[in-house]
Amino acid sequence: MNFLRRLFQRDEPTAPSMDAARIDEAIERILAIHPRIGVASRYRQRLKQPICTALQYTDELMASLPATLDANADAWAGNPSLRAFFATPEDIADTFGRSEEVRAFFDQNPGAVDLHGTLGMALTERHVLGVALDGDTLHHDVAQTTLSFSDHRVRICGLTEQALRKEIERRLVDQLALEGLSMLAATRAARLARGRELMQERVALLHRRGTGISAFAGGGATVEADELMHVQTQIAQNAESLAALRAPTDVVEHELEGICEVFAKPADYVYIRNRHIRIDMMNVVQEGNTKVGNEIEFHFVRIPGVTPQMRAFALVRFRRSDLPPGGLHIDAAMRAL
Repeated sequence: MNFLRRLFQRDEPTAPSMDAARIDEAIERILAIHPRIGVASRYRQRLKQPICTALQYTDELMASLPATLDANADAWAGNPSLRAFFATPEDIADTFGRSEEVRAFFDQNPGAVDLHGTLGMALTERHVLGVALDGDTLHHDVAQTTLSFSDHRVRICGLTEQALRKEIERRLVDQLALEGLSMLAATRAARLARGRELMQERVALLHRRGTGISAFAGGGATVEADELMHVQTQIAQNAESLAALRAPTDVVEHELEGICEVFAKPADYVYIRNRHIRIDMMNVVQEGNTKVGNEIEFHFVRIPGVTPQMRAFALVRFRRSDLPPGGLHIDAAMRAL
């Protein structure tokens, strides 16, 4: 009897060992982004192995992240990375003070002495002609590369580094689900035009809300609190419209297979890279074996969207006592100009 059961039982790949709670959480996050696959046959079992593969990949990415930087004016002079990221020590507090997410975090956690967050930045490399000192000789019109970091944003905060890293992991899972949804929205058959239209609308709304990795690297447009509530309502309405649109079984099966495909090959869709580089006090890249300047390390990530972006980011710790006085919602004021 056992032999016959094994003979007729559909073969399932053996999933790597993984915490069941993590798998269940990932499935729920996938369903929140693409709820319709929840009606596919044995969807949980079929998602299990691809999710395990994706979670192993996210573990590798998280292990590659550097140690947390203490982001404060006192540390600026002695930390080459902070000096590279911020032109002056005062810019650090200004950046965190402009973040509505930082102020909201401290308001919601009155006992928190500090926060752990992700500092996202735009990275610009320029190739210029400058001056360089070779021994006692000053050379002019020397080809140089300069780095500049701008558009500093802090959107993701946690009480501890562990909590922050867990949130980044969740964002990576969300991003993979969003990549799967985007792929399906772009390849659906013409006879399902209304379904494709709704899925494309959902992708755009989820990007607008900051779903996935865009928020932790500070990418995308900033959304006001009132507008965010409106976007949330639109996402819920979109889900209802998709649910009301009856799709053939084979279409839903195809959608589940598409999500599984993305999670089975996560490195094809989401990546984080690190960069070690030596720069001087003016953020000029130092080539060769020179000892001039200091080595810094930062990470960068590709932010998908209509116009993909490359954003640098670092994990940072910021003290409540360094937060400028309240009421200076500079981000909102600048957006109103």
